Formats: sequence, structure tokens, C-alpha cells
Amino acid sequence: MISFLGFPLGGLAAWLVTGPVVDPTSAVTGGLLSGAILGAAQAWALRADRRLFTTWTLATAIGLAVGLTAGATLVNFSTGLAGLALQGAVSGGVVGLAQAMVLWRRTGPLALAWPAYLAGAWAAGWTVTTLAGIGVDEQFTVFGASGALVATLLTAVLPLVLRARPGFHRASPA
Repeated sequence: MISFLGFPLGGLAAWLVTGPVVDPTSAVTGGLLSGAILGAAQAWALRADRRLFTTWTLATAIGLAVGLTAGATLVNFSTGLAGLALQGAVSGGVVGLAQAMVLWRRTGPLALAWPAYLAGAWAAGWTVTTLAGIGVDEQFTVFGASGALVATLLTAVLPLVLRARPGFHRASPA
């Protein structure tokens, strides 16, 4: 659940630096910043070693920059339920593809399922955020806390898959 924090922290940082996602430039820069913070939080939660931490963070940042730009452009920067669900599916799918490239060495063909799975989780995240009445018209880079909770719960399977894989390890007792 530590990775949950990456969504609101990444979204807030992007909002403060780039403002709302209203054009491709704000989508790319906001996606890079949100993705870097989200990826770092996820890598930390996964207890990734230094090399994997860096690779995972970069993959997530680049994936969200590309995915958010493609998804937001596809829906013409709309903030309606259908538009945000589609934007979430595209963003999540591209982030999932970037992360799957990192996962491949550890999971093999199982990594191929990650982009579709993450696309669904991120579409659900935007759907829940929108239905919860969060101010999605402010055009954030990522969904709100309610959607982040849903997406985090849905993606909690990843640590189970990676638990015994090289590069990921349990924190040693203090």
C-alpha cells in the first residue's frame, strides 16, 4: 500500500509544476513528473534493488508521459467519465508496457499480461475518482485518492508474483 502514496504525491507535484493537463506539453511534463514519483514509490514498495529501482522509476515516468499524452489527446483532453476511463486505459496500458519490459527478465511471458491488466486498473481508477465526485475537471495527471486506492488494491498482485525473484528482496529486520 506504500505505492498508493505515489499517486497523490505525483499528481500534486505535477499540478504545482505544470498545472492542468490541457495540451500535449503539459501532458508530457506532468506525466514525466507524476510517473517518476509514482515509479519511485512503487519501486520502494517492491523493495527493488538500486538498479531495478532506477529502471522501474524511469520506465514508469516515460510510460506515463507517453501514455498520458496519447490518452488525453485521444479524448481531446475531456474530463467526462467515458473520456477519463479511456484516457486511464491508454495511460495504464502504456505504463504497463514500459513496466513489462522491466518485468520480462524476472517473469518471462507473464509480463505480457501486465499492460492489459494495468490498463483495466487505471480505467477503474479514473472511473471511481469521477464517480466519487472528485474535481476531475481540474485535469490532473493521475486519478484521485479514491481511484488510487482501487488501482493500488488491483495491482497488489505484483509483489506476490515478484516475491522470490532476483532483484527484489524483503527488507532486513532493523
